[in-house]
Order: sequence, then structure tokens, then C-alpha cells
Amino acid sequence: MDTRGNASTAADGSGPPARPDRFAAGPVLGVAAAVGALQLALAGRYGFHRDELYFLAAGRHLAWGYVDQPPLTPLLARLSTAAFGDSPTGLRAVAVLLGMATIVLTALAARELGARRAGQALAAAGAAVSALVLAVGHMLSTASFDLFAWTAIGVLLLRLLRTGDRRWWPAVGAATGVALLNKDLVLLPAAAVLPSIAFAGAKSRAVLRGWWLPGGALVALLVAAPNLYWQAAHGWPQLTVASGISGRDGLADRLTFVPMQLVYLSPVLVPVWLAGFRRLRDDERVCWARPLGYAYPLLCALVLLLGGKPYYALPPLLLVLAAGCEPVARRVWAPAPDGTGTRRGRVRLVAVLLVAALVNAVITLPVLPPPRLALVSALYPESAEQVGWPELTAAVAAGWAAVPPEQRGRAVLFATDYGEAGALVRYGSRYGLPSVYSGHMSFHDWGRPPDSATGPVVLVRPKPYPAVERAFTGCRQVAEVDTGRGVANEEQHAPVLLCAGTVAPWSQLWPRLRHFY
Repeated sequence: MDTRGNASTAADGSGPPARPDRFAAGPVLGVAAAVGALQLALAGRYGFHRDELYFLAAGRHLAWGYVDQPPLTPLLARLSTAAFGDSPTGLRAVAVLLGMATIVLTALAARELGARRAGQALAAAGAAVSALVLAVGHMLSTASFDLFAWTAIGVLLLRLLRTGDRRWWPAVGAATGVALLNKDLVLLPAAAVLPSIAFAGAKSRAVLRGWWLPGGALVALLVAAPNLYWQAAHGWPQLTVASGISGRDGLADRLTFVPMQLVYLSPVLVPVWLAGFRRLRDDERVCWARPLGYAYPLLCALVLLLGGKPYYALPPLLLVLAAGCEPVARRVWAPAPDGTGTRRGRVRLVAVLLVAALVNAVITLPVLPPPRLALVSALYPESAEQVGWPELTAAVAAGWAAVPPEQRGRAVLFATDYGEAGALVRYGSRYGLPSVYSGHMSFHDWGRPPDSATGPVVLVRPKPYPAVERAFTGCRQVAEVDTGRGVANEEQHAPVLLCAGTVAPWSQLWPRLRHFY
């Protein structure tokens, strides 16, 4: 049985696309290794991010799902710290590896699109200096695996479209299933890619025929089934969380969507991905990849409609960037009549990439001294959220010390936010603190205080939270968080309250204390 579609031609419409050039292993792997070395050197300069502290705590409660995410990132957090050490560097080693792999995959995408050695090297360099790749390679987050997975799926789709071989669909399905174990967002590019393939013409539509595509979808479903079952059994809490985030941040995300498309890669790379769009539109040698050019604007429309984060649309744009690398590399490497064009072009290109690398590294990596983070935190607040967690724990310990010793057996330590709760899990033992409880996200599912714990309650909250505070009586401030480095983040000046007790037993309060935002 013939499993191939009718792939478009390389140049004249009469045969299959040309085979890709040899993989430029030397320059591509060299770029990835340089970025990885930089990331590892800086990984421990600040501290854990609030989300990383939550992932570490979730990794102690492994499950097939959590109210706000599938299981993969907490599992990676646990495996990375087990293999590389319980430290920011140990946790982030897996993020560094995923970032390096994303750089290599971007070069492989350029190779599928006909890039030779220089074009592949440019694709790797473009990915390496982009703000998004640097950010997700520094800090372990769901986006770290998302970007890697989406780029891998993009390479597989390019191989499928180039060859017309529908047997690639199960591989695409398997990669999509693994991505679904990390985050459901992979469904968005899938919703954009399939209509784009259908719209691109009869030759592209050929890969949609037969049972290979449904077979790939079945593979994705089987791989993701454990988490889907968990979500169904728990009432699909991720939908509740996602709708809340969209309702809270949707307007701001829509207003910043277009400028952030430029910032997340780099403004200096705009000519490259514009060249990619032109090439996908005009160059018959890569007309088989035209669905990629349609998928990006369609994905942008979906993200805007749903009020998603601007970076949700970035992975396909990284592939469009890869499409533009070959024509840009050809122009840069083509000598001028006086023989000087090649050298000048290379110098200009390297200078532009170095500027992008420097600017994006300062914004996304722990380069600046903590007191100077105000210079970049408006653009990238995540840097400031990596400072001050041991100091927060010390402030909570001061609050705990205000509890009379004879009352500590029935006292409770409660945090309103998973970042604070995660910090107390991570650092609390240094100060002899008891187990911390919280109603935020999955902390709510990991247990409540016993009804015999009638108070006092030491409450830490980064901002007023009346719905939580109404559960406690007689609250007064006994300590305040100070990072000591002048970093204006969410935790700076957070009060630590000592409350006399609760308004009802914990078993009655606990459902009311659950919150997702």
C-alpha cells in the first residue's frame, strides 16, 4: 500500500523535494554547547523561582495530574534534583538541556527547509540569542518542555510535509501525547496546523488522507490518557484554572501580544523571520512547507481569542525564523564584486547577533546584581521572583517564635500563595518550622491541618487576601519580609501575621480556603 502523499517538487514541479543538506553538526552543537555552558555558569547566581519551589513540592507528591498542570514538569523537577543535586543549578540542569535541544531542533528545522551549513548555523544562533529560549533554558517551567516539544513536533511535521510520507503521523502523535503530559497548550498549534495543511492545496492535503492521521491522534490520546483520566476524575480543574488566568490577565495579554512577539525573539531577528514568511509564500522549492506560514497567524488569532499568553504563539514563529535563515545566509555569504562582501556581511551579522544576545541575556538571565533588577523587572518580572526566599523563611521563623512555646503543639503555619508555601517547604527545616499548609493550587490537595490544631495560626501573605483572612481571628503583624537587597518583588515587605485561631474547625474551613488565583 502506498503511504506517501504527492509531495511538491524542489524547483520545477516534476519531482519530490530535494533531500536536505548534511547536518552542520560542528557549528550547531558548538552554539548549543556555548549557551548551555553560560546557563550552567549562571544557574545558581540568584535562587529558586516561586514556580520552581512549587514544582519541587509537587515532585514530592507525584501524581498523574495536578489542578493546574499535568505531571511532567514536577516529575522533571524531582528527577533533575535527584540526578544533579538539590540546588537551583541541580534543578535547572534539565532546563539547560531542553534549551540546548531546542537550539539544535531549530537548526534541524532549517535543514528540512533546505538550509545549508551557514543557514543551519544562523538558525541555531538565532534561537540561541532569543529571549524566550534563554529564559526557558535558565529556569525550569512548563514552558521549558513546551518549547522543546513544540519545536520537535514542528520538525516532525516538516519531515512529513517534505516527504509526503504519512507514516510520520504516529511519531507526531507520540510527541504530541508527551507534550500533553506537560501542558494542554499543544492542542492550540494542532488546531492551527491541521486547517493550514488543508488550506494549502491538494498536494498538502494528501498527507491528511488515510488512517495514518487518525492513528497518530490515537497514539497521542493513549500517551496522554493517564492525565486525561485524572483530570476527568477530578472535574477538569485545569479548565477552571485556565479560565481564571484568562479572565484576570486576558486584556493585558491581548494588548501586549504584538510587541511581545518581537521581544520574545528579538527585534533584530525580525528581518530573518520576515524573510521566512516571504520564502514560504514565494519559493516553489519549499512550497510544501507553506502550511507553516498559514499556521502562525491562525495560532495568533486563537491565542488572542482565548486571551492566552503572548508566548503561546512563539514556537511556530521560531520555525518561520528557521525558514528565513537560508536566504539571509546566502545574501550575507555572497561576495561583493570587490571581494569584501563576505567578510563585511559576516561581521555585521555576528555583531547584530551579539547585540541581541547581550540585551536578552541581561533581561532574562541573572547577570545584574539583585539591587539593579528594577532596570529589567518591568520587562521580565521573573528575575526578581528568584530573590528573597530564604529571607522570607527567616521572617516567618520570627513570626513562629512569637507563638508561646506551650501553644506550638496546636499552632499552624499557613501560606496564602504556593510560592511562599514552597519556600517554607524548601527552607523551613533550617529554622525548625513545622509543616506548612496552603489552600493555593495543589497544596490544597496535599492535606489540611487536623481539627485539634485550634491555633494560633502564623499566616504569611504577599498581598491582602480577605477571603482567606476572614477564616482567622485576632490577627496582628509580628514580622515583615525584607530581602535585604532592595529587590521590589511580590514578597518584599510581605507581612507575617499571628492570628489567635480560626473561625471554625479546619474540616469546615478547608473547602472555603481553596483558591486558584
